[in-house]
Amino acid sequence: MLAVLLLTGCIANGGPTQATSSAPPVSVQEAPASNAPLETTQASTKIPVYWIGRSKEDVYLYREFRDISGDGNPVTTALRIMMADKPLDHDFFTPWQDPGSLATSISGKNVITVDISRDAFNSNLDAGMAQRAVQQLVYTATAAASSSGLINSGQQIQVVILVDGHTDFMAFGQVRLGQPMARDASLVAPLWIIDPQEDTSLPAGAVKFNGRSTDSSKPVSWQILRDNGNGEKASLLTGQTKATGEPGQFGVFSFSATLKPGKYELRVSQVQDSGQADTSTMDTRLFSVG
Repeated sequence: MLAVLLLTGCIANGGPTQATSSAPPVSVQEAPASNAPLETTQASTKIPVYWIGRSKEDVYLYREFRDISGDGNPVTTALRIMMADKPLDHDFFTPWQDPGSLATSISGKNVITVDISRDAFNSNLDAGMAQRAVQQLVYTATAAASSSGLINSGQQIQVVILVDGHTDFMAFGQVRLGQPMARDASLVAPLWIIDPQEDTSLPAGAVKFNGRSTDSSKPVSWQILRDNGNGEKASLLTGQTKATGEPGQFGVFSFSATLKPGKYELRVSQVQDSGQADTSTMDTRLFSVG
């Protein structure tokens, strides 16, 4: 499993929380250019939400799709999930707190404005983690708008974050808000598993796995381990696959395996030029087959 970055009370409402581990500093992007592609339109009952997770020494953004009901504003809904709920994958977390107020709007120039109350920032983060938290919001807002068809995914989109209606707030005491921000492509995970989601139960037989990679030129190494019932896992199947798309660009990958009833773990990693799996890019997923 991905090594979990521990937070003390990171989901609790109330006083500030303290991150027990740091993340490398990055520059928060304010320029309009971004090479992190937007999500395409999805089924209306699913909404993309980004979380933070650690892979070896790096800290990345990872995406999950969450079930939603009703016809509320999808951007507001996704951000509320990101701040108030826990991720499905136990390896991920959010440093945000459930805000007392949250509102979003989209201008005709593909700019999303997010206005949140300052209680959403009640966590003590270092600069690197604060920058990732802000980008977590930028990714989630733009993903929800794009996947729900509110904006054209082929166009540039930016996010302006206001706090209680004002600009120049220092997010987590580290990142100045109020200017248009685009996605920072360097912060998204090198690859992640899309299906199955964490703790999903699947029918026995042919199981299809789907994922996403930031670099289609790199093969994807996969391994399926089976839980032997006493807390240990044994490698059952291994293989490699390739992501669709132009070399060096984002792409999706898929493969299938025939599995009997039991509990399993899937591990995927990008393959280095040497032919070895790069474990620093690993994503994992627990699931069961009935």
